[in-house]
Amino acid sequence: MGAEREGAARGEAARGGEAARGATVLVAAHKPYWMPTDALYLPVCAGADHNGPIEGYAADNTGDNICHKNARYSELTVLWWGWRNLDAEALGLVHYRRHFAGSAERKVLSLAQAQELLARVPVVVPRPRNYVIESVASHYAHTHDAAHLEALRAGLEAVSPSWLDAYDAVMRSPKAHMFNMLLMRREVLDPYCTWLFDVLEATEKRIDFSGMSAFEERCVGRLAEFLLDVWLRSQDVPYAEVRLRELEGVNWVRKGRSFLSAKFLGKRYDQSF
Repeated sequence: MGAEREGAARGEAARGGEAARGATVLVAAHKPYWMPTDALYLPVCAGADHNGPIEGYAADNTGDNICHKNARYSELTVLWWGWRNLDAEALGLVHYRRHFAGSAERKVLSLAQAQELLARVPVVVPRPRNYVIESVASHYAHTHDAAHLEALRAGLEAVSPSWLDAYDAVMRSPKAHMFNMLLMRREVLDPYCTWLFDVLEATEKRIDFSGMSAFEERCVGRLAEFLLDVWLRSQDVPYAEVRLRELEGVNWVRKGRSFLSAKFLGKRYDQSF
């Protein structure tokens, strides 16, 4: 890392205070929103080229960044930014409306709780989503374009062919750790992110983005959600699961109706829930 980039990274890390030297959780947001005041958190403007600047937030278009990929990678441009520019001993990613649950303000995870978890295990993930009547693969195929899964498998094969069995097992399961939410010690984060972004680059090359809506174009970020479990299975990494904290709640009636319409009527999702 050059001196200029190091200086920019130190400046951004300083915004996170004490957290930047220990555990830091990046809060990805594309607009101003309530942010936890606990020292664990650093708000980051996602897609800052077009969504920023936001006062008091770091930005994913500074230092070493892939902000130009935000339309496809969503919150993962924030993960890349933190991974490449911050010197935190452990780094995490959450969404402005979706957090790990804990005892801090608005019942989100606190720095003390994060440190306690990381003292026991190297990885923290949200409790798995259970599709009950579908597998991970069939749910994606019903709600999005199934061809994306073929691209993802081919991208994984290009980078880690020996991990295809783990991928197939993840896709057959009704459960997965979703939302690209994680908290990892640095010694695990570095190899994970290197591998993750290599697979996503290989996958992206195999997807035809022509004619996609803005919602559909975010498919690379969605596909990345499945790769966390592939990594955990293949590396046999110990992890802890933490309950999800949805700050705005979930409209389960609308979500359930959309889920059933996708499964039985072939109506794909056209918005996030």
